[in-house]
Amino acid sequence: MTKLLLVETSPRGEASVSRTMSARFIAEWQAAHADGEIVTRDLAKDPLPYVTMDWLGAYFTPPQALTEDQKAQLALSDALVQELLDADEIVISSPVYNYNIPAALKSWVDHIVRKGLTLGFDGAGLVTGKKAKLIVASGGSYGPGSPIADRNIAPQYLRLILNVIGITDVSLIHGEKAKNVDMGETTMEAFVDSYAPQMKQLAADRHVNHHA
Repeated sequence: MTKLLLVETSPRGEASVSRTMSARFIAEWQAAHADGEIVTRDLAKDPLPYVTMDWLGAYFTPPQALTEDQKAQLALSDALVQELLDADEIVISSPVYNYNIPAALKSWVDHIVRKGLTLGFDGAGLVTGKKAKLIVASGGSYGPGSPIADRNIAPQYLRLILNVIGITDVSLIHGEKAKNVDMGETTMEAFVDSYAPQMKQLAADRHVNHHA
């Protein structure tokens, strides 16, 4: 059985382009993985705390020396890391805010990049044998010839951080010019439909279970 972790970010609910795109992708994935399991981490419904001085103090303490209070500081982070490690595939759905990912998603990143758990002390990524799909919706367009191509930071950053922890098989579905939906220049359905072939193809990409 293949397990997929879906990380949702947008606070816009049904008005969210990224959420509507990820819902379509998940429907395609379920059709291709009849026995698959989906775990959802919704960062808008259950916001994560930012890292604090106490959290960092626990982070830099050797596991065997952690106090009970320090263990409590890391408990949520531990759970998020385990959620990631338990998954065969990861889907991260996010809007683009000011050319980058929202703070809610950056907080998730800060909680799951953990020395000794997802990142080796030698800097090597420990999360191997997994696939990731990025579903990003941006108001602007960053394609070839775009005057803002150098500002396409959000997907680049997500791909970078996944590579850092060991996930190198990363695919991107980038919903560009999503502002056209809000401006009424296209419908949500038509916009998402334009990415349907790409979603169907990526959803059918079978994961090879390396944990067997």
